[in-house]
Amino acid sequence: MNPPASSAPPVRRNAILAICLTAYLMIIIDNSVIFTGLPVIKGLGFSDTSLSWVQNAYTLAFGGLLLLGARSGDVFGRRRVFLLGIGLFTASSLAVGLAQSPGWLIVARAFQGTGSAVAAPATLALLTSTFGEGTERTRALALYGATAGGGAAIGLVLGGVITGLISWRYGFFINVPIGAALLLAIRHNVVETPRRPGRLDAIGALTSTAGMTALVYGIVRAAESGWGDVISSASLAAGLSLLALFVLNERRVAEPITPLRLFASRERSGAYLARMLFVGAMFGFFFFTTQLLQDVYGLSPLQAGLAFLPMTLVNFPVALAVPRLTGRFGNQRLLAAGLTVTALGMAWLSRAGAESDYASALALPMMLIGFGQGLAFAPLTAAG
Repeated sequence: MNPPASSAPPVRRNAILAICLTAYLMIIIDNSVIFTGLPVIKGLGFSDTSLSWVQNAYTLAFGGLLLLGARSGDVFGRRRVFLLGIGLFTASSLAVGLAQSPGWLIVARAFQGTGSAVAAPATLALLTSTFGEGTERTRALALYGATAGGGAAIGLVLGGVITGLISWRYGFFINVPIGAALLLAIRHNVVETPRRPGRLDAIGALTSTAGMTALVYGIVRAAESGWGDVISSASLAAGLSLLALFVLNERRVAEPITPLRLFASRERSGAYLARMLFVGAMFGFFFFTTQLLQDVYGLSPLQAGLAFLPMTLVNFPVALAVPRLTGRFGNQRLLAAGLTVTALGMAWLSRAGAESDYASALALPMMLIGFGQGLAFAPLTAAG
């Protein structure tokens, strides 16, 4: 049996930390790098509403298969699954960059989300098994939280810069050499974890992913065809039915991907709900603000990307201060403060209009959002 990761020397632990943060940063950046390129990507033949599937395909595959990816790491070994996830993510990034039609792009994004779902749980699991409870783990999780919050902001700026100077496609091509380097680094530095015998809850993964996909499809189609549309109604009904089957399956299956007993903890349930609302709000903010900047304010992709800098510049220093602030104020107070500040920034940003001044209507609320993000992500991760 391999020795536990926590017994690895400091150099090996630092290497694992760097690998996990780089892999997670790449995954998070690809959540947002595409936003500033959406007005250009629309030229492939997307309608206003179907354009949302460029992000939906990635997010639904990522979220729906995330727990199955985590369970796979337990059953088959985290190193092996980590390599598989990064390999799939890298290959599908190349496919996204080469896309020539809406269908091609959406399918490639779905595979990219699947790769993320396999790789992302391994990064957090390797961190928690490598760093024992205490100062070291708090620092590692704070860096992980900073990567989650800051990576999304970096993706917006990076996407705008790459789209403006070269092409949106290179925002995905850049993943190929990074992914190849990560595969080599994982093979040389990450020790395989012991396997835990068990079964994969494939039915749970399929019903949850298909249910959420049908639900989102129904909502998106209704925005274009109306709530009385037969296909929209059927899709919504199918989505709710599949999600009900998912809950029923999780109650009865021997080894569920989502043990319902987890929700008995008020802290964990509150963290899940807060994260769902928080991340949902952030995706809406990214999707609409980048189009406001380009379609209404007339900014180029490069200018739109740089317009998100106020959020990015505030986010990182706040996130890096979280370990010190946690010791002084505790997770709950930091989380409450982060969510409150983010909500205030969102409310302020909602007042922006075609005639609004960038500095007062966009830059200042973005700074509040960046501040709130920096405070909230690490406490959300720790609470969950």
